[in-house]
Amino acid sequence: MPVELTLRKAAEEVGRGDLAGVLRARQRLVGLVTSYPDRLDLRDRLAEVYRVLGDTAQAGRWSYLADHRDEAEIAAFERAYRTPEARLASLNWVGGEATTETARIRLAALRGAVSEQLRAELAVADDRDSSWVTNVLVLAGLIVVLLCFVVGAVTLVMWVYEGLTG
Repeated sequence: MPVELTLRKAAEEVGRGDLAGVLRARQRLVGLVTSYPDRLDLRDRLAEVYRVLGDTAQAGRWSYLADHRDEAEIAAFERAYRTPEARLASLNWVGGEATTETARIRLAALRGAVSEQLRAELAVADDRDSSWVTNVLVLAGLIVVLLCFVVGAVTLVMWVYEGLTG
């Protein structure tokens, strides 16, 4: 079914106001967004359907790249998808360059946040690796100190013994 006809049918179904129609409209629009992930207008329509359904997190998800968006919906989306990596994946953006400046800026910011998240995770992994090395060095130092103590104690005992027997 052509995009415009599908959009018209979805609008009619939402316009009827019954839940079954709204759910069918949602399915139609999910299919369109899947087929045309770079079409921001389809994402906006899907966000509208989620608003009708009262799902603010999904409305925020699909309006995330829009020029005008509801910050409460965006906050709900960010609570539902807690990490930048999860948010980026949930947007299902497989297209190339976004068609609006706002969408380009938001995608770039989200990709930057994902990179920062990965750098932070790598730093934690490096810290764990470093702490392992540090623990080995501390253990080696303790072994050296213990050996010095034992050698010193044995030397002292032998000196005392020689003094008593000598």
